[in-house]
Amino acid sequence: MVEIDVGLVRRLVGEQFPQWRELPVRPVDNDGWDNRTFRLGERMSVRLPSADGYSAAVEKEQRWLPVLAPRLPLPIPTPIGRGVPSDSFSRPWSIYGWIDGDPTRHDTVDDLTAFGTDLADFLTALWTVDATDGPAPGAHNFHRGGSLDVYDAQTRAAVDRLGDTVDGASALDVWESALAAKWTGVPVWLHGDFGNGNLLTRDGRLSAVIDFGTSAVGDPACDLVIAWTFLDAPAHAAFADRLGGADSPMWARARGWAIWKALIVTAGIAGTNSPGLGRSPGVIEAVIADHRDASPNRR
Repeated sequence: MVEIDVGLVRRLVGEQFPQWRELPVRPVDNDGWDNRTFRLGERMSVRLPSADGYSAAVEKEQRWLPVLAPRLPLPIPTPIGRGVPSDSFSRPWSIYGWIDGDPTRHDTVDDLTAFGTDLADFLTALWTVDATDGPAPGAHNFHRGGSLDVYDAQTRAAVDRLGDTVDGASALDVWESALAAKWTGVPVWLHGDFGNGNLLTRDGRLSAVIDFGTSAVGDPACDLVIAWTFLDAPAHAAFADRLGGADSPMWARARGWAIWKALIVTAGIAGTNSPGLGRSPGVIEAVIADHRDASPNRR
């Protein structure tokens, strides 16, 4: 296995983009799971898929990010170069324009309620972009935007594994309600991993959205999961109020996406990322509580 490090990035840039071979390369402070990211000079970043299963995102982002960017209210990554598989690295990879901003944490957001509104405005804009010929959900994006049925067995296995450490009956009630809330809408663009790890802030406000590797055209319910993983109650309410296009069935499916991920991470199902998602924020408990007492303004 090739180690993805500064030396590899320097070699790849030198081989395929010799005009930038003299620029410094350094790792970023907050790296991702699907890709390894490095700073190239002051104005660019290099992203290399960390496994073969993430490689399909390269072509997708190269094709679609330039289409999405002018139609969205915040900056998103701009592809500058596309690296091809070689003897040095067997996967495609990308060079993007660098976007300044701080990692999104509660201590980098000045007003979480306003932040929730900004999140909703971004998603509303994304949903209105023409989705013609956009990529349908599938293995390339781990079925985000598709049917939750694909994760039914995994979700039930996680509940069984967790035993009495969680309220399994209530968790399954959330899950089964999500499965029953079938999506029948017109496909729209979705980000697919709309969490704080893929958001940037500047001066305490949402300033950019990055990493569209799990994007697709389909059911956008998965993009609402941030309501439980990052927002507090007032911000959650503001987010929900602003999302006029999100009806009760969509919120039911969103709870399904949230509890699926929280359960499998907490259960330690092999191959999952986001360690601690189900423990630290109390996502499982929050989703169950929200399912029991859904906000009346979710039409």
